[in-house]
Amino acid sequence: MGKKDQEREEALFRRFPTVKAYAEQIRPLLSEYRYRHSVNVAAEAVVLAEKYGVDLQKAAEAGILHDCMKDQPPAEQLSIIEKAGIQLSEVEQSAKKLYHAFSGMAYMQEVLHIHDQDILNAVYYHTVGHAGMSPLERVIFIADFTSADRNYPGVERMREKARKNLRSAMIEGLSFTIQELAEQEVPIHPDTVAAFNWVLLHPEYFEIK
Repeated sequence: MGKKDQEREEALFRRFPTVKAYAEQIRPLLSEYRYRHSVNVAAEAVVLAEKYGVDLQKAAEAGILHDCMKDQPPAEQLSIIEKAGIQLSEVEQSAKKLYHAFSGMAYMQEVLHIHDQDILNAVYYHTVGHAGMSPLERVIFIADFTSADRNYPGVERMREKARKNLRSAMIEGLSFTIQELAEQEVPIHPDTVAAFNWVLLHPEYFEIK
């Protein structure tokens, strides 16, 4: 772990003790890479939450937990999804990359006893989005794109957009997701398309009051 990573983690945990507690609980489930990414997403979510008037505690908690089940085997993820009574659509069943969002929410409810619906939804929808996303859901969706560990081409432009105009960042993030899936010739979740259309059609929901 680099010095900047360590400082970021220490600052996050000092400010949000419950986030430290959750991190300790989920760390055995995660690879070192995934754990570090989760810390970085939580820290980025706090930055964006401060900018856009979102509850900082909720942003930090959703950020640290968003990938809590991602390193678990698909069969185990499906098991916790089934036990939670979550019914997957045909598209969702076909996309193993989506399982962790649904199983993550179930783990948060069943194991961590988190029942704040906005936090749960922020994890459930952080990969696909949906029309009418709450401010917290938007923050987590974008923080996953712009956390400090991300290094894909164009990430600096995405970070700049995220800090200036969350709607612009949402449009780029959703466009990237839709284009990538189309190029791979794999199904696109209808909620992702709905989210893209909603963001385009309703700029009024992104006005900072």
